[in-house]
Amino acid sequence: MSNDQHDDHRANGARRQLLKAAAGAATLATIRSAAGVGAAAAFALQSGAARAQVNKVLRVGFQKYGNFVVLKARGTLEKRLAPLGFSVQWLEFPGGPQLLEGLNAGAVDVGTVGETPPIFAQAGGVDFVYIASEPPAPKGEAIVVPQDSPIRTVADLRGKRVALNKGSNVHYLLVKALQKANLKYEDIQPVYLAPADARAAFTSRSVDAWVIWDPYLAAIERQANARTIANGEHLVDNVQYYLATRKFADAQPQVVRALVDELVAVDNFARDNIPAVAAQLSPLVGLDTATLEVALKRAGYGVRPIDAATLAYQQQIADTFTELKLIPRKLVVADARWQTT
Repeated sequence: MSNDQHDDHRANGARRQLLKAAAGAATLATIRSAAGVGAAAAFALQSGAARAQVNKVLRVGFQKYGNFVVLKARGTLEKRLAPLGFSVQWLEFPGGPQLLEGLNAGAVDVGTVGETPPIFAQAGGVDFVYIASEPPAPKGEAIVVPQDSPIRTVADLRGKRVALNKGSNVHYLLVKALQKANLKYEDIQPVYLAPADARAAFTSRSVDAWVIWDPYLAAIERQANARTIANGEHLVDNVQYYLATRKFADAQPQVVRALVDELVAVDNFARDNIPAVAAQLSPLVGLDTATLEVALKRAGYGVRPIDAATLAYQQQIADTFTELKLIPRKLVVADARWQTT
C-alpha cells in the first residue's frame, strides 16, 4: 500500500470517527433543545403509555437539496411513522460519499445519494441495500469552466486541474466525458474537494474546471456565469438512489415501505408544483427561488422500486471504476438489492 493509500485509510478512519461524534452531538443538541421549560412541562403531562408509543428513531441522512428536504419541511413522514412508534431525526451531509460514511459509522439508517457513491461504498464493505430510485436526470450535472476560460471542450482539459467530490455522482460523468474525448483519467489533474471548497477554488481560479451537480450547478451558472462544456446528456443517466442499512431494512421493512410511500407522494407534489417547492426550499438551502426552479426543472420525477435494468446500469458503473483501478475489486451490485418478502 502506498503512502497516499495509508493517508487515505487514516483519513477515512478519522472521518468515520468524526461522523460518529457529530451524530452523537446532533442527538445531544436535539435532546437539549427539547428540554426547555415549556417542552418539559408538556412532556410531564404525557402518560407513560403515550411516551412509550414513540420510542424509536429513524435517522435520515439528506443533502442540501432534493425530496428529503421537502419531506422534512412538510412533516408528513413524522405523522406517517408515529403510529409505528418512530420519530425522525434529520442529519445533513455535504455529499453522497460523506453520507455513506455516516451510514457505515452507524449514524444514519436511510439516505439519498447519486449513482456513484454506492459503488465506492459497496467496494469499501458498507452493508447497505437499494430501496428506491428516481428516473435519470442527465442535465442535472455538468463540467463547468469560467465564462472567459480558453477551455472550450472536454478535450481541452488535458493537463488541467479539475475539481470534483471524489466518489460522487459526477465522478462517473467525468470518466465518461474523458473517454468520449479520447483522454485518459491520468491526462487531467483531479482535485478532490467537497462542493463548498470546490466552489471557492473555482471562483478563485485555483482550479480550471469543476464537475458538479444541482443545485450547486444552477447556482454557479446563475451567480458566476459559469459555462458548461459537457453535461450528462448522452454520457450518463445521473440517477438518484435511496439506500438503507441492510440491518435496518431487514428489521423494519414496514418503516422503509412507509418512507418510500411518502417519497412518492412528495415527489409527485414537487413535479406538479415546481414554483411552490422552489419557494419552500429557498430559505432552507440558502438559494434564491429562480436558481432552484432551474434545478428542479432538470430533475427526474417518479420515485420507483429498484429493477433489474437499474442494477445493470449500476453494474456498468462499478465495472468502469474497477477497470480504472479506482476500486480494488469487481463488485456484484445485485448483492445490495433489498430482498423484500
